[in-house]
Amino acid sequence: MRRALTGLLLLAAARSASAQVDYHRAEQFLTWNSTRLIYNDQVAPTWYADSTRFWYRVHTPTGFRFLSVTPSTGAKSQLFDNARLAAALSVAGDTAIQPTKLPFQTFTFDQDGKNERAILVRIGKRAFRCELAGYQCAKTDTLPSQMRFVRSPDGQWNAFTAGNNLWVRPVAGGDSIQLTTDGAELYGYGHGSPRPNQVRQKRPSRPNVIWSPDSKRLLVSRVDERGVQTLGLISMTTVRPVTYTYPYAMPGDSIVERLEWYAVDIGAKSSKRIDAPAQPAMAFYNFGGQSAQWNPGSDRIFFAHVDRGPKRVRLMSADPTTGAARTLLADSSSSYVIGSVDLFGQGTNWKVLKNGDILWLSERDGFAHFYRYSADGTLKNQVTSGGWVVSALHWVDETTGRIYFSGKGRESDRHADYAQLYSVGLDGSGLTLLSPEKAHHAITPIPSGKYFIDTYSTVSDPPVVVIRGVDGRVVAELERANIDALRATGWRSGEVFTAKARDGVTDVWGTIWKPSHYDSTKRYPIIDHIYPGPLITPTPKAFFPNREAFTYPLAGQVQALAELGFIVVSIDAIGNTGRAKALNTLWYGNMGDNGIPDHVAVIKQLASRMPSIDLDRVGIYGHSGGAFASTGAMLRYPDFFKVAVSTAGNHDNRTYYSGWGERFQGLLVRDTLRNTDNYAASANRTLASNLKGKLFLMHGDLDDNVHPGGTVALVDALIKADKTFDFMVIPDADHGITQHPWVIRRTWDYFVQHLLGKTPPDNFSIAPPPT
Repeated sequence: MRRALTGLLLLAAARSASAQVDYHRAEQFLTWNSTRLIYNDQVAPTWYADSTRFWYRVHTPTGFRFLSVTPSTGAKSQLFDNARLAAALSVAGDTAIQPTKLPFQTFTFDQDGKNERAILVRIGKRAFRCELAGYQCAKTDTLPSQMRFVRSPDGQWNAFTAGNNLWVRPVAGGDSIQLTTDGAELYGYGHGSPRPNQVRQKRPSRPNVIWSPDSKRLLVSRVDERGVQTLGLISMTTVRPVTYTYPYAMPGDSIVERLEWYAVDIGAKSSKRIDAPAQPAMAFYNFGGQSAQWNPGSDRIFFAHVDRGPKRVRLMSADPTTGAARTLLADSSSSYVIGSVDLFGQGTNWKVLKNGDILWLSERDGFAHFYRYSADGTLKNQVTSGGWVVSALHWVDETTGRIYFSGKGRESDRHADYAQLYSVGLDGSGLTLLSPEKAHHAITPIPSGKYFIDTYSTVSDPPVVVIRGVDGRVVAELERANIDALRATGWRSGEVFTAKARDGVTDVWGTIWKPSHYDSTKRYPIIDHIYPGPLITPTPKAFFPNREAFTYPLAGQVQALAELGFIVVSIDAIGNTGRAKALNTLWYGNMGDNGIPDHVAVIKQLASRMPSIDLDRVGIYGHSGGAFASTGAMLRYPDFFKVAVSTAGNHDNRTYYSGWGERFQGLLVRDTLRNTDNYAASANRTLASNLKGKLFLMHGDLDDNVHPGGTVALVDALIKADKTFDFMVIPDADHGITQHPWVIRRTWDYFVQHLLGKTPPDNFSIAPPPT
């Protein structure tokens, strides 16, 4: 008996040790560790005052370097000597600073950018001014304020908000000037009420203002939140809990946050409301680039106006002096319109030209394409066409009459969602591919419009950063990523695959990750990383892990999860892709679909190709909308998906903000006879009784994006259905809980225990490396 017990204890100890090894190996593939082993992989430009040159910070094997670039020649030089600057800062700060770890990521040139011989840096709460000629540093209090200003085009004024009103102050110094006086709480200029985490973290707000080209006027938004119902959050980690309240409209509310535009004259200190109906401030338009523009002559305002829903978008024009406005053109749809602003900040895809013409993006022929209108709203011509889509407008050269933009799906010899750089004439002639490499191209235009920074890569091919001319030629190569150190850890890239969607006809793309010790003769559980969008493609297109390849929170951890002994997939289902409007809107009005039927179909196809995939052990995880989808997968396909981890989910879009659900589900319509509505069938709590497998729900109690009440309501429904599940509230955590080390570890534990059937190591500690 004693011998048997000893054997069991030894076996348990051996298994625990093995699990520790697995976790340690997986930890090295977490994004914050793996990105430290990628060098020379990105260029994020900061422009000099003259806008003809830029500098950037790049990660190298010997630390970060700061480099200056002249785009016209591609000439590159180091901005300063790291060792000498570190020594000077060490003396001035009475501390020890290593040249390979300069403790700042950005800086400003002295005298508001005019003096390039000295830089101003902030290190913690202290600021320093450093002369680069003799490398002398001294403490200073002249570092620009961290309040978010908006600089005028002539460089003379900074616009800001204070006390719910709009102000400007001279850049050269002097008294601030108050431009509006009637701003009030819940009806302020420049932005709406701050969210709780903005208040807690003391993050300043950058006002939503747009300067006229002649710097004499400002267009400023005014957000009306009066009458909007509120939500509350409670921080309970202090002796006396702290309550936060904020306005937050949901589908079905009679009053939502509304946005108005005001034209403000700097000299006259007067403002004029633009005479157009207030539009919903939380609509999708406000996620993207500026939804309003001045014409080049500074005497006309153009702005996009969207209805609640939104099934109609209009481009309107207004006189800044009188406020009189009129509609120039409009688009409508039986589902929703994409308008001319990308969903998550990829830029503003419309432009008013110097001759008064308007370049506009529309899906009216079923694909997103450019159209050119005259100043009075008369259609001149369709600029681009075909079974592919425009994805981003970069530049319009009005002298040569050519447009420079990114598009997807036109080239048949590469991934349909790779962004490619093109040019085309305003009349629609001469469409030219400018990025021949079969890769995803992330484009940053140089302010002059004569050159572009092009970072191209694939999931398996690391980034190359070049300066590209308007004819597509490569002027200079700035960086070529080095991943030798990453490969030395055993890291392996994801593999791109194609499969058929639920209809058996439509191609969908995905990425699959395998553990570094993958053995095709063994059987592995498969885990689906899901984000349903719509209109957002969750699988990476660029090199992965890359700091900017894919920013949605949990995606950066897929390789680490695979390393524990899983096959992990990410799938771009129908509805994720922006290839065609018919695909985008396939499950409009039925958000509970979430693309899950495509995920099931694809995983089954992968299993038929790879016998190592065990279809009896299928897991799924996701964050936010992905949590809504991963939990929905467990409830709609309870015999297929066996284990799910869902973090910060909007499990019932009646409890999420109005602009999201009303776009993809439609306006909430109540059925009083049946005591239901058109959102109920898509809500996870409606299907709580279907749960069979293992479900782990997590939510931050200070999540001011997706309120935790929606998850608690699901928990209530699961309890009433007498279901067994796991639920954890993360104290004082906002929406970004997937970067919380404890959440990562518990996600691993849950899949290891319930899909692998192993015992996770006790209290394994995951921590980001020190900065």
